[in-house]
Amino acid sequence: MNGTSMTGRTVLVTGGTGGIGRATALGLARMGARVAIVGRYRDRTEGVAREIRVAGGGEVEAFAADLSSMAEVRRLAGEALERLSRIDVLVNNAGGQWATRHVTVDGLERTFALNHLAPFLLTNLLLNRLRQSAPARVVTVSSNAHLMGRIDFDDLQGERSFDGGRAYSQSKLANVLFTYELARRLRTTSVTANALHPGVVSTAFGGEDPGGVQRWLVPVWRPFMKSPARGAVTSIHLAYAPELEGVTGRFFAAGKPRRSARSSYDEEAAARLWRVSAELTGLSGGSGGADDEAAARGGGQ
Repeated sequence: MNGTSMTGRTVLVTGGTGGIGRATALGLARMGARVAIVGRYRDRTEGVAREIRVAGGGEVEAFAADLSSMAEVRRLAGEALERLSRIDVLVNNAGGQWATRHVTVDGLERTFALNHLAPFLLTNLLLNRLRQSAPARVVTVSSNAHLMGRIDFDDLQGERSFDGGRAYSQSKLANVLFTYELARRLRTTSVTANALHPGVVSTAFGGEDPGGVQRWLVPVWRPFMKSPARGAVTSIHLAYAPELEGVTGRFFAAGKPRRSARSSYDEEAAARLWRVSAELTGLSGGSGGADDEAAARGGGQ
C-alpha cells in the first residue's frame, strides 16, 4: 500500500455504527477507501452507511450481524465474500463489556464470544480473500486492559467465577495472543496482523450493562477522554500507513509500536488458545482454508 490514498482498496470494519469503529470507517472513506461497516441492527447500520457516504464520499456498504452468534459471523463472512471482490484491510473493532455474565445463543459467555471468538472466526473465514487481495492487513482493536488479563483455560466462559472486568481483560489479552499467532501463521504471505490500544475514548462502551466504573467513574473521566475521532487514529494508521507494509505481529498505542504484556508472547498459550477457539467456533480447517471459506459461503453449520 503506497501513499496516503486508499483509493481502490476495500476495508471491512466491524462495530462500524458508532464510537471508534464509525470514526475509523469515516476516516478511511475520506481517504478514498471503499468501506464496508458491520453493525448489529440493519436499519441503524444502513443509516450510518448513508451518513458516512455523505460525509466521506465514495462507496459504503452495510452488513448487519450479531457477532456474538457464531452462525451470524458465518453468515456475515458469506455475504462479505459474495459482495466484496477484494478485502484489503479487515478491522476487527467490535467489542463490549458487561458487568454481569450473559450467555449467547451458542451457550458461550458473551464477552469472550464477541471480543475474541467473533474476530477469530471472521478473520479465518476471510483469510483466503485477504490473501487474494494482498498485500492486505488484519487490524484488531485490543486494549491496555490486556495487561491485567489472564487466559483461564480451566474457566474461559466464567462459569465457576465471573467478574466483568476480569472477563474483559481476558478477552483483550486473547486479542493480542490471536494477533501474534495469526502473524506467525501468515509469515510466508503478504497478509500482516497487528493489534492496538486506541486509548481511553469517550463512547457508549459498556453502557448496556454497566459496572461501577461505567456508572460512577466514567462520567468524571469523560471530559479527559479522547474523542472517537482521536481514538480511531491508530486503527486508521495501521490500516494504511505505507511504512507499515510488511510489519506484522506487533502491538501499537498512540500510533507507535509498544511492548505488550509478557504473557502475550507465550507462544504455547497462543497455540493452545487457537486450538480451543477453533473447537468452540467449529472452524474445520483451523486456518482459513478452502473448507472454511466454503462453509462461510454456504452459511456454515
